[in-house]
Amino acid sequence: MSSSKKKPSARKKPDAPRASLLGVGLDNTDGHKRVTRGERFVIAGGSAETHERMTETVVKTFEELKQRRKDLNEVEPTELAEIIGKSTPR
Repeated sequence: MSSSKKKPSARKKPDAPRASLLGVGLDNTDGHKRVTRGERFVIAGGSAETHERMTETVVKTFEELKQRRKDLNEVEPTELAEIIGKSTPR
């Protein structure tokens, strides 16, 4: 005799989306296409100076999050804005 009940699916739940940062530079006049990718960020465009500043800002932002023992998914937008402002090279 066969049972009409279905077995529970053994499929794994999809992982929750992970937050990422995106930096876009719009001041490029030299024709170079600059893209820097990390595990949780993408920096695209900009002049050499702008691209370098954005990359440095993102690296320092993730260092600060690590110091605070927080993941990008956990941090509130206002706190993230404060961290990015603190991390931006002057």
